[in-house]
Amino acid sequence: MEKFLALVVKNTDEDVVSTIESVTLNDLSAGEVLIKVSYSSVNFKDSLAVSKNGGVIRDYPMVPGIDLSGVVVESEDSRYHKGQKVLVTGYGLGVSHTGGFSEFAQVPGDWIVPLPENMTLKEAMIIGTAGLTAALSIIALEKQGLALNKEASILVTGASGGVGSLAIAMLKQLGYQNITALSRKKSASQQLINLGAQKVILLEDFMPEKIRPLGKQLFDYAIDATGGNITAALLPQMNYEGSIALSGNAAGINLSTTVLPFILRGVKLIGIDSVSVPLDKRIAIWQRLANDLKITNQAIINETKLVSLPKVFQALQEGTHIGRTIVKIS
Repeated sequence: MEKFLALVVKNTDEDVVSTIESVTLNDLSAGEVLIKVSYSSVNFKDSLAVSKNGGVIRDYPMVPGIDLSGVVVESEDSRYHKGQKVLVTGYGLGVSHTGGFSEFAQVPGDWIVPLPENMTLKEAMIIGTAGLTAALSIIALEKQGLALNKEASILVTGASGGVGSLAIAMLKQLGYQNITALSRKKSASQQLINLGAQKVILLEDFMPEKIRPLGKQLFDYAIDATGGNITAALLPQMNYEGSIALSGNAAGINLSTTVLPFILRGVKLIGIDSVSVPLDKRIAIWQRLANDLKITNQAIINETKLVSLPKVFQALQEGTHIGRTIVKIS
């Protein structure tokens, strides 16, 4: 191919701007495998990538998009062959290496996950980084005893977002009976109940006027994709030896708290990273996502195209976005 379309982010003197442009393979980062991209997905991190002072992209121009699925066109890596269906999430994709918002992508072979047999390219992007993060969070909590108690009290923050909504659906799929969704969007309450939440708490009712060092113990486990003052308010409400899997910073990167939940109640705060997960572990998790954690039929999905991405970025930044948005590339 000579030219193809991609969303390109540039840093001007006054602002960061993103436009759809005709580009060539020479405009892409180097990689042993050339992929014709079928789908990508939109994450909160992608909305930061196109924002001034977003803190995601350092070198411009850049093609954002931290997720992609597609078909191998050419490969210098013997593990992958022409016509093979694959997916890529995380690593430097869409951050320091041109990403998924493009009709073609070149990536290192060590970043590629072969598409699981029981999954389509579209389903892979319904899951994407958000679903991988949700699965990693659940697995981390399973190691803390969650798997032994299907009636454990579980709170999911940022419940109407990508990680939160997929986490609720996965927990429901696994048979957990006591899931509470925390959301700022009252309009999403019924959707969250349909996904598997037994109860929905609005953020305005959850946040106290003053966060105390210790509060009433309410939750055994939590999947927290928000961070900031929401995590600070959650810690004092965890039950004795409760565990929080923390993966996001939508509510801020700062955490103002005390040591008391940790030293008096044995609460565990577990960091979840989906960017640099080793490939062998990543492949194993994607197998679970194609089997016992497969919830693509239940997920809240919006489908769009490259030209409509600015509206999705804006909704993510304004906190009005619900569920998962996937991008049909080709």
